[in-house]
Amino acid sequence: MTKTKKRNLTLLAVLMFVAAAVLLNWSYNQRWGNPDAEMVSAEDAGIQEAAARAQKLAASASGYFSEARLTRQVSRDEALQLLQTAASAESASQETIDSAMNAISAMATSSMKESQIENLLIAKNFADCVVYIGNDAITVAVPAPPEGLSEEAVAQITDIILNETSYQASQLNIIEVKA
Repeated sequence: MTKTKKRNLTLLAVLMFVAAAVLLNWSYNQRWGNPDAEMVSAEDAGIQEAAARAQKLAASASGYFSEARLTRQVSRDEALQLLQTAASAESASQETIDSAMNAISAMATSSMKESQIENLLIAKNFADCVVYIGNDAITVAVPAPPEGLSEEAVAQITDIILNETSYQASQLNIIEVKA
């Protein structure tokens, strides 16, 4: 087969698909008729109202999580500055320097783990979250619907925490943030 014949056959096939699409569209419009203007405006109003509620809900919850992350970071920065000051003081003993460096290292490790867990939770379809790792507990704040988190959601959170940290389920605190 020559190039011209192949091109013509391809063109013919594309035209047939376009014609079929036009025919199906026309058939659909004939079957359902013209939309009722009152029904269309009511549907549009309902959609806009639902979108506004969802946006308001997302904004209020999002504000909480953004502020929580900022507060966590400011606290860490202040603690880090104090530790660095203590470690760099001329009168600091080697024990003080080592202790400060260990605390800085632990803080960096916790910070990285928190970010990793937050990313995993967001990947599991949580809209947002904040994770706090302490010495003896781990706290996870997640958005929750008015009826609360499902058992499946709690299980997902628990599974991620147990797999990513050395904490036990009894050391896990889940905070449901409701808008």
